[in-house]
Amino acid sequence: MVDVRPLDLDGVLEITPRRFADDRGFFTENWSREAFARIGLDHIFVQDNHSLTRAAGTLRGLHYQTPPFAQDKLVRVTRGAVFDVAVDIRVGSPTYRRWVGLTVSAAAGNQILVPAGFAHGFLTLEPDTEVQYKVTAPYSPAHDRAIRYDDPSIGIDWPVAVDVDAMSAKDRDAAMLDQQETGFAA
Repeated sequence: MVDVRPLDLDGVLEITPRRFADDRGFFTENWSREAFARIGLDHIFVQDNHSLTRAAGTLRGLHYQTPPFAQDKLVRVTRGAVFDVAVDIRVGSPTYRRWVGLTVSAAAGNQILVPAGFAHGFLTLEPDTEVQYKVTAPYSPAHDRAIRYDDPSIGIDWPVAVDVDAMSAKDRDAAMLDQQETGFAA
């Protein structure tokens, strides 16, 4: 029913639900608590988010929430494509500061699971890209944090140029990872 592929960081997964296609289009079950629990993914999602980004080359992130409002995220694209990134921000982890990137697209129907303890961001690869994601904790402005997309200690290799002018002030002015307490430890 679903294909799960571990990525290079522990807990970060590419999830591709099966599509049932015919001449009318397709049907897919993006999330089933029962089906996903059978494969060891027993998350309780409490909020669904949906964003539209008009221009390609627009970056959103790197975002995370500190405990007790840390979030696991299940991210999918319903129109367009993104380069989605997860960064390990768990101090003491053997993969601390490492990142993994994955192209997530409406055409592929794939998703990425980003666990708590990882910062998350995406760069749009196509105009008018829509991203939908489920989270395991509600949004909490007091716990919301951002890390600079170009932090040299992380060294993300973005596949296309980032349009800095299209970024939010929060993302453009975010602190480097070394300048903040993430609240996560391995």
